[in-house]
Amino acid sequence: MSPLTHARTHPAPLAKPPATPAPPVAPAPAPAAARRRVPVGWLALLAAPAAASANSPVLILPDMAASLGARTASATWLVTVFAWAMAVGTPLMAALLRRRGLGATLKLSAALIVTGTAVLVASPWLPPAMAGRAAQAAGAAGLITAAMSLAGSVRRMGVITAGFGVLGAGGPLLGSALAGAASWRLSLSVGAVALLALPVVMHRADLAPPPRSTPFDGRGAALLVLTVTALVLVPRHPLPAVAAALAAAVPLALHIRSRPAGFVPVSLLRTRAFVLSAALACTLATSYFTLLFAVPHLLRERTGWSAATVGAGQLAALLTGSLLSMALAAASARMSRPRVLTVLLTVGALAPLTAALAPWAPLLLLVATLAVLATSAGQATLAVYATAPAPDGQRPTALGLFNLCYQLGGAFGPAIAAATVLGG
Repeated sequence: MSPLTHARTHPAPLAKPPATPAPPVAPAPAPAAARRRVPVGWLALLAAPAAASANSPVLILPDMAASLGARTASATWLVTVFAWAMAVGTPLMAALLRRRGLGATLKLSAALIVTGTAVLVASPWLPPAMAGRAAQAAGAAGLITAAMSLAGSVRRMGVITAGFGVLGAGGPLLGSALAGAASWRLSLSVGAVALLALPVVMHRADLAPPPRSTPFDGRGAALLVLTVTALVLVPRHPLPAVAAALAAAVPLALHIRSRPAGFVPVSLLRTRAFVLSAALACTLATSYFTLLFAVPHLLRERTGWSAATVGAGQLAALLTGSLLSMALAAASARMSRPRVLTVLLTVGALAPLTAALAPWAPLLLLVATLAVLATSAGQATLAVYATAPAPDGQRPTALGLFNLCYQLGGAFGPAIAAATVLGG
């Protein structure tokens, strides 16, 4: 949907959950401190359906394009705008979480998902469908931010990101099945399943708003959104997008310097672990999402397999990589950071190299396995590395900016695939 010297094997948690208390014997509500430990399965359900929604168009882009009267490459805008809204929505939702608390974040996220899904289902043309996808993605960004802020450890974070991988793995085949049985619009609405977790999370978590903080840095947020928007367009329109990105980045840098505790805190940008973790997460995500859309096209082109066979093969490959990523995330607590990074970099580099050099087409399925392994495990471990040095009050901000970098990869990848493999 991204310096790192050896440290304690259990990095500082993203939240401070206490030990789960014994079940109360009286019907009185549990104290707030006891309510913060949400079972990780519900957190995974809250966050992971967004991956299925993001990946569901992989095998049905031609059907979507025909229905909307557009070219297949143009239909990838529905993927790009979803990733863009996830990217810009993540730090904005993190700011809302920091200022207004979990309750307000969850309610707004649910409203955006419901509204966006309704608009998408009713839209006969590409532009309004893109608006619906953007609203869905912004809501999903809020749910993901909430879930990851409640994780509290690498192991629990690994379960959540493995959930991304598993549902992301099933997304292409699920999208194809739903499109064949009903409509591609239903395929793009599967993210709404996350709303099933809301009652449990809202019951167990502390929804109270935090103490009043500094005023919201609206100018910093607007400049960051403009910069990210321009960056998302770089793979499609390189020269004008780079010029626009520079035009937005310069005033953003000046603003950050004049307001060091604003929307983008200077202290985070000066933290080597945060910067390198976020950059690596963006790189791994870009590779993964490029290959996610390119591999099915290459398999059909080089093997003559049917869409169902390609989908089944990719599902098996992605599920394998997702399960391996959960194991790697769990094992990373007992490994040094340099060793974890070596594994991530090695696996992450093998995926595109295999795609470029594989002499036997079915080896492309191994590409999918390696890509999701590196990305899912990387998101789990790097998120903790990136946020551990931040003060408690800045951890939601650090998590939001880290996930922004990851989601940028989700925007770059489909655009790169469209430009290089899907026919521009």
